[in-house]
Amino acid sequence: MSIKSKNKKNKIIFISFIAVVILFLISINLGSIKVELKDLIKGLLLNTDDPKVSIIRDIRIPRVLAAIIIGANLAVSGVLLQAIIRNPLAEPSIVGISSGASLVSVIILLFFPTLNTIRPLFGFLGGLVSCILVCGLAFKKGLSPVRIVLAGVAVNAMLTAITNITVQFGAGTVSSVQSWLTGSLANITWIDIKLLLIYSIIGHIGAFILYKSCDLIVLGEKNAKSLGLNYDLHISLICIVAVFLSATATSIGGVIAFVGLVVPHICRIIMGSGHKYLIPFSVTMGGILLLLADTLGRTVFIPLEIPVGIVMAVIGGPVFLYLLRRSEV
Repeated sequence: MSIKSKNKKNKIIFISFIAVVILFLISINLGSIKVELKDLIKGLLLNTDDPKVSIIRDIRIPRVLAAIIIGANLAVSGVLLQAIIRNPLAEPSIVGISSGASLVSVIILLFFPTLNTIRPLFGFLGGLVSCILVCGLAFKKGLSPVRIVLAGVAVNAMLTAITNITVQFGAGTVSSVQSWLTGSLANITWIDIKLLLIYSIIGHIGAFILYKSCDLIVLGEKNAKSLGLNYDLHISLICIVAVFLSATATSIGGVIAFVGLVVPHICRIIMGSGHKYLIPFSVTMGGILLLLADTLGRTVFIPLEIPVGIVMAVIGGPVFLYLLRRSEV
C-alpha cells in the first residue's frame, strides 16, 4: 500500500472520528428539553442544579455515549465474524450470539439482580455457549459458511423463544425487561457507561491486535497455514473477541440487530478489506449509525419513542435481504 493511500485512509478515519464528536454534541441537545451549548457546558463544568442541565447530564449524555460505544462494539464484532466465517451475512444477532447473551442477561435481571454489575461477563458466557452450539450444529466435514448462518438463525429463534418464556416468570419487572429486549437505551446510567467502557476497551484492543490474523484468514485455511498462521488458534481467539464485544454490548443495551451486518459492508466500500484500517473505521461508523438510529427513534415522534433496536431492524432488514440476494454462498 502506498504512503498516499495510507494517508488518505488515516484522514478518513480522523474525519469519521470528528463526525462522531459533532453528532454527539448535536444529539445531546435534541429532544423536548434543549439548552444553549454555552449554558450546557457551563452547567456541566460547574455541576449546577439546573433541572434541564441535570436531565441532559444524567439521562441524555449516558444514552448518547451508550449508542456510540454499543454501535462500535457490534460493528467490530461483525467485521471479525465475517472474517473468520468468510460469509458477508455473518453478524452477532444472525449467528445466535446476541440471543445467547440476552437469555443469560434476562435471567440475571429477573432472578439475580445483585449480580447486575457483572452482567456483561455472564452475557459473554451466554454468547460464547451459543456460538459453540451454532458451530457444533453447523459442522459437517468442516464448517460451511451457509450452514453457520442457517444454524445461527435456528439457534437464535430457539433462544429467543426461551428468553420470552423466561420473561413471563418475571412478574413485576416484565415491562422493563421487555423494553430492554427491544434494544432500548432509555434506561442507560453512568454505571452502565463505566461497565461498557471497561469491556469495550479490552475488546477493541484485542480486535486490533488480531487484525493481521484476520487478513490471513480471509485468504482461506490452506493459504493462511502456508503463510505460517496457527489457523485454529487464531480462529478461536478472533471468535472469542467477537463474542466478547457483541455479548457485553447486548447485556447492557439489549438485542440490537444488523449493526454488525450493515457497517462492515459500508466500511469495506470506503476503506477496502485490510483490517488494519477496517477495524478502527468500523468503530467510528458503528457509533455513528447507532447514534443516528437512536436519535431518530427518540426525536421523530416526540413524545413517543421508538427503541433503537426497532429502528435498526427497519434499516437492516432490507439490507440483509439485498445481501442475501447477492450472496453466492
